[in-house]
Amino acid sequence: MTDKHALRLRLRAARAAFTPRTMTMPDALRERLVPGLVITAYVPIGGEVDPAPLLAIARAAGCTIALPHVVDRATPLRFLDAAGTLGNGPFGLRQPAADATELVPDIILTPLVGFDRCGNRLGQGAGHYDRAFADHPAAWRIGLAWSVQEVPGLVPDPWDVPLHAVLTELEWIIAMPCHTPFAGPMPS
Repeated sequence: MTDKHALRLRLRAARAAFTPRTMTMPDALRERLVPGLVITAYVPIGGEVDPAPLLAIARAAGCTIALPHVVDRATPLRFLDAAGTLGNGPFGLRQPAADATELVPDIILTPLVGFDRCGNRLGQGAGHYDRAFADHPAAWRIGLAWSVQEVPGLVPDPWDVPLHAVLTELEWIIAMPCHTPFAGPMPS
């Protein structure tokens, strides 16, 4: 399906109808958790996977948690320290205050609307995460999704940056690149 608008509508409906389940931290992720590592996540909206259980494990391992700070559709998002009080942001987001400390992510846990096994991600459509991925090419990019959000194949745009892995309630999926329009380095 190439109509991204229609695909987003279908996948959002599937996500909204899905009964959330517990996500288990995969060993591949747990093994990377060391004190001082910066993990970015998000506060879920609209049926997105809640990363809170994964973040609790990361905090216990001494990791620092950051959350995205969004200004508008055009302004690149920044990852800010999540230790302070969260406020209301645009698009119904909960986010740190604009003056919170900006952090450089080592791991980016990202929400998504849809994904495929090639690491292609269908987001909300503003390009915030693709720009953030391009700005932080060394960060390990992990999508969090429900299994109902998987599609057989997405056609990436030239600016789309692939995920390294996707975690669903059923499995840990290591992306097998099928299309590589993004020319940035892929961390090991």
